[in-house]
Amino acid sequence: MNETFITIVSGLPRSGTSMMMQVMKAGGIPVLTDNLRKEDRDNPKGYFEFEPVKKTKEDPSWASMAQGKAVKMIYRLVYDLPDSYEYRVIFMRRDLDEVLASQKKMLHRSGRQGAKIGDRKLADLFRTQLSEFDEWIAAKKNFSILNINYKDMITSPREQCIRINDFLGKILNVEASSAVVDSDLYRNRA
Repeated sequence: MNETFITIVSGLPRSGTSMMMQVMKAGGIPVLTDNLRKEDRDNPKGYFEFEPVKKTKEDPSWASMAQGKAVKMIYRLVYDLPDSYEYRVIFMRRDLDEVLASQKKMLHRSGRQGAKIGDRKLADLFRTQLSEFDEWIAAKKNFSILNINYKDMITSPREQCIRINDFLGKILNVEASSAVVDSDLYRNRA
């Protein structure tokens, strides 16, 4: 197992990051999670969240125990990671219409309100933020990034897991990791 870098699974909310964490775990990569947020109808196989990442800006000490492991972070939090580590970021890309539809359904089921701006404005905001993120990460010497398209992960998991395995230095069990991708959970299609 490679103990030198931290694998970050990132993307927009509802872009497939929980699925990618399942892939990491099944493929033999330890995942950093606290299991506080339990599985539900929106993520029946779990969320794989780790609460300390939400406070990385104030306290990045959790990073010292993340080397050799995978941890899930929403893309806006990646900026707060300390420069003293090497990161390999697996970034989930998903059609924005699908992301927004999935978010709406999840918020509706939980009885919460979403953003007070329309879908078009929210999609434009996400596009701008993702473009800024791509520029920022390209300039960071201690970050490598692999973009994985959600739809491609669903339709060709083995091929995507081969790409991920190459990116991570041949430490992922491709067969085991690709076997956990569940196309039945692709419920919000553009």
